[in-house]
Amino acid sequence: MSEAQGSSQGRGPTRFGVFIAPYHRLGGNPALQLRRDLSLVEHLDGLGYEEAWIGEHHSAGMEIIASPEVFIAAAAERTRRIRLGTGVSSLPYHQPLMLADRIALLDHLTMGRVMLGTGPGQLPSDAFMMGIDPMRQRDMMAESLAALVPLLRGEIVTARTGWFTLEEARVQLAPFTPGGVEIAVASTISPSGAVLGGRHGLSLLSLAASDPTGYEALMPNWKVYEKTAAEHGHVPDRSRWRLVAPMHIAETRERAREEAQWGVLDFVHYIEQLSGMTMPWGKTAESAVEQWTTEGFPTFGRAVIGTPDDAIEAIEALADQTGGFGTFLLLGHNCADPAATRRGYELFAEHVVPHFRGLNAGRTASLSWANDNNERFIGALKQSVMAAFEKHGQVLAEANAEEK
Repeated sequence: MSEAQGSSQGRGPTRFGVFIAPYHRLGGNPALQLRRDLSLVEHLDGLGYEEAWIGEHHSAGMEIIASPEVFIAAAAERTRRIRLGTGVSSLPYHQPLMLADRIALLDHLTMGRVMLGTGPGQLPSDAFMMGIDPMRQRDMMAESLAALVPLLRGEIVTARTGWFTLEEARVQLAPFTPGGVEIAVASTISPSGAVLGGRHGLSLLSLAASDPTGYEALMPNWKVYEKTAAEHGHVPDRSRWRLVAPMHIAETRERAREEAQWGVLDFVHYIEQLSGMTMPWGKTAESAVEQWTTEGFPTFGRAVIGTPDDAIEAIEALADQTGGFGTFLLLGHNCADPAATRRGYELFAEHVVPHFRGLNAGRTASLSWANDNNERFIGALKQSVMAAFEKHGQVLAEANAEEK
């Protein structure tokens, strides 16, 4: 499909980024793994990616960034233009004023590049360590957002809940840019995230877009978001809708699958440890990659492990399924080694991004126009050359005579 035709009739995304949990194999050096994460964000900035989202986790070994705000502060000093988001801040783990203050500070340190992603918390082991009842987490998130949103708008908030109190609370720093910090709400399969996002007029961050159940829930959740937004006086904006899916890109499908085998069993082991189940397809790297690209992994859904054309096809399918969204985020899974991972992001930026943005449509049209008119242009060129000979023929003849 050409760029002029592409983007699923204009519904495809025009912005791209990476969602970095991150997932790191247990046998590595965590200090070096974190340095590579920072280097990767710097690399993404140079490649023109618009966004990088950084996770928050406190247990289970592989996801080792406990404070996305600290990581973002470090990444901001290495980058110039890429926006940096918390992906996501687990609201039940934070007193709302403290989180709002940290985000407001980052807003100024990054000169307006920070985004606040919000969620109830993913890992049950995190909540357990803090004595948080999992049945309360979504309610706690709703209570937190009801305070966070006005705080980041510069309003004074007094609130009393079962887990925090605010007395005339306010954030000292005004937003760095008009409109303030963008806040996004995580959405997976249930409509709870869509309800909260619509209620407060926030962006939607769909984390389970490649999961078969999550894929089918995309449009129902968007309709819930639209309805709730309208009921609360907000205008839903598809350009602020982000979808996340895992991919690894290489020059050929065979090479992509071979590269993904490097670390896929570490990923499978993580899934097995968290679920307490042994996956029958997790015995070999080959069978794991086959499972991931066909039926998918629990929680992480299906992956595209192939070429830029495969990535384009998958994103076009998401655009058709949703009716349109603004940003596509690659899930950073680290199943390929660091060099192959970086190369995959380069190939995506080189071939996939231009397709959806139509970056080469003008160039293609210009070449076609030149081809369609080549006889006219070449004829004019020949005439100009002959005219030059006629104009300067006497001078040329005299020069030749002098040489003789």
